[in-house]
Amino acid sequence: MVTVNQNYLKLPGSYLFSNIAKKVSAYKEANPEFKDSVISLGIGDVTQPLAPAIIDALHKSVDEMAHAETFHGYAPDLGYEFLRSAIAKNDYQSRGCDISADEIFVSDGAKSDSGNIQEIFGLDNKVAVCDPVYPVYVDTNVMAGRTGLYNKERENFDGVIYMPCKEENGFLPEIPADEVPDLIYLCFPNNPTGGAITKAALQEWVDYANKNGCVIIYDAAYEAYISEEDVPHSIYECEGARTCAIELRSFSKNAGFTGVRLGFTVVPKELVRDGAELHSLWARRHGTKFNGAPYIVQRAGEAVYSPEGKAQLKEQIAYYMRNAKTILEGLSAAGFSVSGGKNAPYIWLKTPDQMTSWEFFDYLLEKAHIVGTPGSGFGAHGEGYFRLTAFGSYENTLEAIERIKNL
Repeated sequence: MVTVNQNYLKLPGSYLFSNIAKKVSAYKEANPEFKDSVISLGIGDVTQPLAPAIIDALHKSVDEMAHAETFHGYAPDLGYEFLRSAIAKNDYQSRGCDISADEIFVSDGAKSDSGNIQEIFGLDNKVAVCDPVYPVYVDTNVMAGRTGLYNKERENFDGVIYMPCKEENGFLPEIPADEVPDLIYLCFPNNPTGGAITKAALQEWVDYANKNGCVIIYDAAYEAYISEEDVPHSIYECEGARTCAIELRSFSKNAGFTGVRLGFTVVPKELVRDGAELHSLWARRHGTKFNGAPYIVQRAGEAVYSPEGKAQLKEQIAYYMRNAKTILEGLSAAGFSVSGGKNAPYIWLKTPDQMTSWEFFDYLLEKAHIVGTPGSGFGAHGEGYFRLTAFGSYENTLEAIERIKNL
């Protein structure tokens, strides 16, 4: 008799953004007169076209695939050396981080890696996550069997260490006081709150992890949006991070690759746990289950680091951050309690009139035809909050804020 992975049955409902898409679709179907006026500031998907330097690289590499002498088949396990070297030089060595090209694993995106990285760890490891949290960190550990059941009363999973990120602590997690975790998921600049961590504060986490033998899984997908000097772009800017941290990176938000798909994970060779090099374990997993990002996409990724690519993407980031400033200042002027939007493309606001986050979702959709993300979808401590993204067009962002102001 065929059985199923019972851990999947622990998961309540569908994935957060799938649920939002269904609700929006149902609203449009029931209200066709507003179908074209709905503005989405919900899912963190970019809207600006790929930069010219990236398009040029794509066209050139596509043409290469049309000729036998320049055709490319399977990519090397870790990714093409030309891309890994560009990443090592520009994202790490230029910031004083001791990361080499052969410690970088190219993938089809940070979401995949953030879900798959847990496979190299034992099921008896205790996991710590921020609350609110990007759902993938939790859900994939549930699927693996590393958690208990969903606790409806607490609105989270048994067997997971949740680190509350509250307004009074600047929406930053505090080091667990009662129990030492094995795996610690950190995301800075943070999704969903938009909060950022200083280098000194991140160093405390690195020191804690090295002292206690923890491994930090550090998601730096939004580092391109950092504007403040004391906010690190990589955990490897901290002393000792090579012996305790794995870093995930994405091309989705810094270069608009949400539909192109490209990311990478850094696993230093000095990172050893339970007598095994985690670099070797991830290499084995990567080579067995992944056949590499396409050649043309990796060439596009290389163009991100060209002088033209850097200049063009700097303008694109500035475009989105102008949206963030517009949302932040507009909502603040309208009387909302807001944060984020300075080092990240996310604005985190407190729902008005003691509405639940899903009540506010329905209210915004019905009264202003605007889509956002309910904070409770990110965890119990997200209740009473709401996330808006800066990835829309500037015109739609201005229109959305005017609609909210007029509610």
